[in-house]
Amino acid sequence: MKTGLKQRLVARALEEGFDACRLCRPWDVGHVPARLAAFLDAGRHGQMGWMEERAHWRGAPEVLWPEARTVIVLGESYTPEADPLAGLARRDRGNISVYARNRDYHDTVKKRLKRLARWLIDGAGGEVKVFVDTAPVPEKPLGQAAGLGWQGKHTNLVSRDLGSWFFIGSVFTTLELDTDTAEVDHCGSCRACLDVCPTDAFPAPYQLDARRCISYLTIEHKGPVDEDLRPGLGNRIYGCDDCLAVCPWNKFAVEAREVKYAARDDLLAPKLADLSVLDDAGFRARFSGSPIKRIGRDRFVRNVLYAIGNSGEPGLRAVAQGLCEDADAAVADAARWAVMRLDRDANGLA
Repeated sequence: MKTGLKQRLVARALEEGFDACRLCRPWDVGHVPARLAAFLDAGRHGQMGWMEERAHWRGAPEVLWPEARTVIVLGESYTPEADPLAGLARRDRGNISVYARNRDYHDTVKKRLKRLARWLIDGAGGEVKVFVDTAPVPEKPLGQAAGLGWQGKHTNLVSRDLGSWFFIGSVFTTLELDTDTAEVDHCGSCRACLDVCPTDAFPAPYQLDARRCISYLTIEHKGPVDEDLRPGLGNRIYGCDDCLAVCPWNKFAVEAREVKYAARDDLLAPKLADLSVLDDAGFRARFSGSPIKRIGRDRFVRNVLYAIGNSGEPGLRAVAQGLCEDADAAVADAARWAVMRLDRDANGLA
C-alpha cells in the first residue's frame, strides 16, 4: 500500500464536497443477515419485494462483490435551513421530505463518488464500484462499521459530527486500505424519535415496521393506504422527517454546502389545491429532476388527497370531489375518503 494513501483519500473526499470519509471491510457487518432475515420473516418490508429477492447481497456485501477488500463510506450533509417540521401546521399545504425538495441527490452524490473513485484508480490502481442507495448494499451498517455514525433507535444513521441530515454513498475497492474503528451507540435513554412517530412505526427501539412508516406509505406503497393509517399522514405528501428532525444530535449538524439541496420555492410548502389537479404531463414537468418523479402522478395525487382529507379545510372539498371518479382506483378512493372526512369535520362529527 502506498504511504499516506488513506490520508490523501480523505482529504480528496472533502475537496470533492463530502463532509465525512471512513473505511471498513465489506465483511465487517456480520450481524446484518440475521437482522435482515428477522425483518423479512415478520413481513415488515411490506410491498418491497426487492428486499427479499436480493437479501443474499444486502446481508453480505462480500457476496455482492467478492473481490472487494475495502469499503469507503462517505457522508454528505443536506441539513435544512429551517425547521422541517414547521410546515406540518399549514394544513392547506403539502409537506415534502427535506431530501426531496430539490434535485435528486442520487445524481449529485454519484457524480462525486465517481470522481473520487477515478482519482483513486489513477493514483493507486485497483478496481472500484460506487453505490448510492440504488443497489442491495447495507449502507447504514457499513456506515457504523466504518465509524461514520451509528444506527439510532429509529434505525437511521446518526453522526456525532453531522447529526441526522446526511446522505450516504460508498466506494467499494479491491485495494486493501487502513480501516477506521466502528462507531458505538450514543442514543442513551433518549427515545424522542420513537415517541414522535405519528403512525407508531417502531415496534421497539432499533426496529422499524415499514408497513406503518410514512416514508414507505407515501413512496413505496402501491394502491390505497390502510384507512386507520391515513389520519397519521397529516399533510405529508412525500416522505417524513419527524424521527430525524427531533434527534438531539442535530445540534452538531453542519450546513449543507451543495446548493442543489436547498429547497425550491415551489416545493417548500406547495398548495394542495394546485398539486391535486396535476395530470401526468403536468406532474412530470413540475417534478423533472426530482426524486418525487419516480412515484408517478397517481401515487402522488393519492397522497395529496389524503392530506386534503386531513386538512379540515372546507374550501378543498370541491377539489377532492372532482377526483372521485379518477381513472386510477387509488386516487378515486382517496378522493372519496377526503370528501367524507371534510364533510365529517364540517358537521362537527368525531
